[in-house]
Amino acid sequence: MYDLHTKKNGTTSKNRLKKQRKPINYRSLFKKAARLAGGLTVVSLAVIAGYELYGVVIRTTFLRLDRIEISSLRRLHREDVVALAGVKPGDDMLKMRPQRIGEQLMKNPWVENVKVRRYFPHTLAIEIAEREPVAVVSMGYLYYLDGKGNVFKPLTEGDRLDYPVLTGFSEEDMWKDPSGSREALKEALDLIRLLSGGQVMTLTEISELHYDKGYGFTLFTMRGGVPVKLGNSGFSEKLARLSRIYRDLQAQMPALEYIDLDYNDKIIVKKV
Repeated sequence: MYDLHTKKNGTTSKNRLKKQRKPINYRSLFKKAARLAGGLTVVSLAVIAGYELYGVVIRTTFLRLDRIEISSLRRLHREDVVALAGVKPGDDMLKMRPQRIGEQLMKNPWVENVKVRRYFPHTLAIEIAEREPVAVVSMGYLYYLDGKGNVFKPLTEGDRLDYPVLTGFSEEDMWKDPSGSREALKEALDLIRLLSGGQVMTLTEISELHYDKGYGFTLFTMRGGVPVKLGNSGFSEKLARLSRIYRDLQAQMPALEYIDLDYNDKIIVKKV
């Protein structure tokens, strides 16, 4: 007889038991899903509540603009600044963008620098540094020149004209050679500052400062329109030499064709 539990090779086989699947616990899955849904509901409600709370806040006067503070102004008017800033009492403080307001204000040619700050809950502060003209540049149109050599504004009706007048510059030169033109304007400013000291002749005695790219600067006197040739350097030394004889020359101005100071050690006075 054969042993049914013994293989031919003499080895005994192991009993093989089939693995049984565990039953699915639907109750546990339902609880997990319910907890997840509950968490999402809580988050959603929190978001909705936050949005509603924000709406309530912005509808109240707590964060509404009530006061607009502007630094002292010389050229600009408060009403113009507020209009250009685009703000008004009652505006939402949270929605204001100081940088954008500053960019708007910089569009006015009189504004050199600006700082805009919000002070919660009710205040907007605007601090403006205005440009100060020191000369008028004639380039087809008349423009203001500030103390840093910036041509910043065409003159319009009501603008003051009692500034030194610079001629010989052109818009084409400004466009083609901006660095060279800017350097020449700075030299003109140095000459204006030197004349402002009044050691030789004052600015009120000069009708025009003319610039020539090849030669340099020539002054024209108010009395008689006599050219005073300076060239492009050594202004202080040249005017110092002129101071020795200038008072004597004043009575002769109508009879003079020009005064040439563009030498190292002499002055040439040519009569008509």
